[in-house]
Amino acid sequence: METQFHLSLPCLSIAKTTAFYTNMLDAKVGRSAQNWVDIDLFGHQITFTKCGPFNFEFKNYTFGGQVLPSFHFGVILDRRLWKVLFEKLNQKNGLLQSELDFLLGKTGEHQSFFIKDPNGYTVEFKCFTNPEEIFK
Repeated sequence: METQFHLSLPCLSIAKTTAFYTNMLDAKVGRSAQNWVDIDLFGHQITFTKCGPFNFEFKNYTFGGQVLPSFHFGVILDRRLWKVLFEKLNQKNGLLQSELDFLLGKTGEHQSFFIKDPNGYTVEFKCFTNPEEIFK
């Protein structure tokens, strides 16, 4: 991996957020303090900071005939790891929001599944049929 991203998001509970990302997604904990935690999600840093109630206007958009949340983040995985994580999460009742195929037979064809974390964030996991088409 050439470059890693960093994302900082508010959360309601450091303990619940840490448990979700480590137990459900096999993420690692980095640095932390009483009011924040760094999560290593597939080599990328997400910092969750404890705060009071927060609100995002969740507007949706349509892509490939599917209604998707405008505010979400995710990780692009190779097919093997995507399938392993999908199977693990699929065994947890109600955790998967949806599994979708996009751009079938076209440049950029990919599969995605979506989950919600304890803070209400939608997290997307993608795998591309042809990884070289990620930005095409």
